[in-house]
Amino acid sequence: MNGLQRRLLIDSEAPNQSTAIINGKSSNILNWDDVRFPWAYPKYKRMLGNFWTPFEINMSKDIKQFPTLSTREQESFLKIIGLLALLDSVQTDYAGKVADYLTDSSLNALMIILAQQEVVHNHSYSYVLSSLVSKKRQDEVFDYWKHDPILKKRNEFITNGYNEFVLSPNIENLLKSIIFDVILEGLFFYSGFAFFYNLARNQKMVATSTMINYINRDEQLHVGLFEKIFKEIIRENPVFGTEELNNYGTESFRKAALLEIEWGEEIIGNHMDGLMMTDLSDYIKFMANKRAKQLGFKEPFEGYEKNPLRWIVAYQEVDRGKTDFFEQKSRQYTKTSDANGFDEL
Repeated sequence: MNGLQRRLLIDSEAPNQSTAIINGKSSNILNWDDVRFPWAYPKYKRMLGNFWTPFEINMSKDIKQFPTLSTREQESFLKIIGLLALLDSVQTDYAGKVADYLTDSSLNALMIILAQQEVVHNHSYSYVLSSLVSKKRQDEVFDYWKHDPILKKRNEFITNGYNEFVLSPNIENLLKSIIFDVILEGLFFYSGFAFFYNLARNQKMVATSTMINYINRDEQLHVGLFEKIFKEIIRENPVFGTEELNNYGTESFRKAALLEIEWGEEIIGNHMDGLMMTDLSDYIKFMANKRAKQLGFKEPFEGYEKNPLRWIVAYQEVDRGKTDFFEQKSRQYTKTSDANGFDEL
């Protein structure tokens, strides 16, 4: 009852429209006019519409500005980039493993696009670092996660949740792994995002912050996709929508928020002009409540119903109207060369 069957490469005896989201029958032939879930095609169009590459961002101003940042700002900048690179590398692989068990071919297609976007995200961190620091420093940044004790504890929280599903792929572990996915994409990035948006708010490293916004925008779509998959699995398999799972979800978001706050205290603390740790802590708890509610769980923190960082909303939703909030101009950047804008210095 708890087992998961891999999707067949092709099944001539099954209909094109899947019979279930998992453990169903499907020919695995994708016809967008004959899919099980009405939300799949609009989600597909939205994800395609968000297509971007790091090459679109001209780094020349950030290259000049990075040396002028304080030592603390530079250190936090690099540590956050290193963390994001690790998490998005893991995310690429995880998406493919989940896709293997989704019967519906349209959802498999969405997961492939999601994985491709995670590859772009990961590339963007290399793109930023190669613009700003030496290859030796870049290699050190990509290895931060191996040595920093707070990072290791934080990352193991996610990877252990993923590994339980990878090593023992059943319905219960799939549902739990999706909880960790929403934590990763919808909570664990958010102190880092706040750091970059606060820099841009102070007219610092605007190109990097614009790239972070593209990533943030993608991650919000990814959270929405996994939310739908999670709820559909439970709708079709209600025996797994247990009180135990609900409690597990609430407690996981609580633990995740505390880990994110601990990380925020290390990389941001009260050392960043315009970004107080008390506000960031409240913001993380607010986001933990929001994500828990998205999956149908009880909120882990009482009294955190309003966003204490209201200014951040404008940065997260900068794509509305297709203008750049940071510089108030069209986002149709002139394509840069492979030198990341060095030729303009």
